Amino acid sequence: MNFLAHLHLAHLARSSLSGNLLADFIRGNPADSYPADIVAGIYMHRRIDALTDGLPEVATARQWFRPQTRRVSPISLDIIWDHFLSLHWQKLNPSLPLTEFVSYARRQIEPQLPHMPQAFIDLNQHLWNERWLERYCDMDFIGRVLEAMANRRPKLAQLRESHQDLETHYHALEDLFWSFYPRMIAQAEQRSL
Repeated sequence: MNFLAHLHLAHLARSSLSGNLLADFIRGNPADSYPADIVAGIYMHRRIDALTDGLPEVATARQWFRPQTRRVSPISLDIIWDHFLSLHWQKLNPSLPLTEFVSYARRQIEPQLPHMPQAFIDLNQHLWNERWLERYCDMDFIGRVLEAMANRRPKLAQLRESHQDLETHYHALEDLFWSFYPRMIAQAEQRSL
């Protein structure tokens, strides 16, 4: 799961949106550095990542990547799941348009930014101002996201090529998304994530 899915599931579970988004920027035990609600959100994010990584659907999807891109498949898959969530948002959330959800998430997170790491502040500036969450529905934008990640981290250069794997298996990946994401929604709503 990437940014949109983590925020969506956190919202459904009534967990801290800030904590769920912040988690990738925090290593180790956050308890001494952040309020309890943020800490709970960080731990929820980590549970979601572990749960997603262990799903049989995700294991199947990883096998569809070519040998040269398989190492970066977890990152590429996180991005494609957000693509499908953004693309099908209205079907999954008929009473809450994506633009309204994004505005709500931004209002929840931005007041807490002064107390956050600079890298997280920088991410938020791009995330909201460049409308990443709404633009995830566009596969050309997904390609640009993977390209930008590859440019920032040379060890992840294969992300550029992974876009081809996502395109090749697009419909099968979409079927897998529909296989597991509704279960995750149900778990979030029951607060069992």
